[in-house]
Amino acid sequence: MKTHTKLALVACALLTASLNAADPPVKDVSPERHPNLAAAQRLSRRAWERIIDAQKANEWDLNGHAQKAKELLDQVDVELKQAAETSNRNKKK
Repeated sequence: MKTHTKLALVACALLTASLNAADPPVKDVSPERHPNLAAAQRLSRRAWERIIDAQKANEWDLNGHAQKAKELLDQVDVELKQAAETSNRNKKK
């Protein structure tokens, strides 16, 4: 096997492993205390999972756009958690 073919196979394997290793957003907003934020977080996680499906269906060849979308959904998760924490602090006053 030629060197460039081996390198291409290793690069593909590393890319696939790194994309598969990424964890979906964490579900940690309490649905009892914050039903709307928890619902938004649930939908965000569902979107993240559909992006993984799209990446697999397109053999990960989406020019980085799907990965960027997952990163943005990770940020959505952080912001929703912060919104819930802010609400919790405001209700204690």
